[in-house]
This record gives sequence, C-alpha cells and structure tokens, in this order.
Amino acid sequence: MSEGLSSQLPFLLLMLVVFFFFIILPGQRKQKKEKNFMSAMKKGDRIITKSGLHAKIMELNDKDNTCVIETLAGKLKIERSAISLEMSSKLNAPQIKK
Repeated sequence: MSEGLSSQLPFLLLMLVVFFFFIILPGQRKQKKEKNFMSAMKKGDRIITKSGLHAKIMELNDKDNTCVIETLAGKLKIERSAISLEMSSKLNAPQIKK
C-alpha cells in the first residue's frame, strides 16, 4: 500500500502546484489590483459601472464604501463594488494618436 501512495505523491504535488499557479495566484493578483483601483478613486474620475452606466464621481464615502455618481439622468448613490475596473480603466486610458 505504501508503494501506491509513494508513486502517486509526485503527481498529487504537481496538481497542487498547478492549482496554485493557475487558480489561486491570479485571483490574489486581481483582488490586489481591484483594491488599489478602489483606493485610488477620487472625486471627478469618470467611471463605468458593471451594469454599464457611464458617470462621474461626485462624492466618496469611506464609512460604508459607497460613492455618489452623476449621470445625465441625475445623481445616484452606489456601492464601490459596482464599479467596473476593466471598463473604467479602458475609459480613462490615454488615447493613442495614429
């Protein structure tokens, strides 16, 4: 029985390493990137929410992690987690002239 376990041990270790590098590590990197994005937000930034609303930040509230945004329709209070990192980054990226 110990021969079966010792022959499978390298395979199990390899699976754990692959799991770590392809599942856990990218998730941690994404969380860190989102945390930095959320802390770097400031009044006047243009954002896009996950539901597709284009807006400008009017107020940030650190107590309850909300912000007040202004759209063409008026002002809305939303959770900061509703702001799309990917879409907002593309919106605020410098334009490359051709």
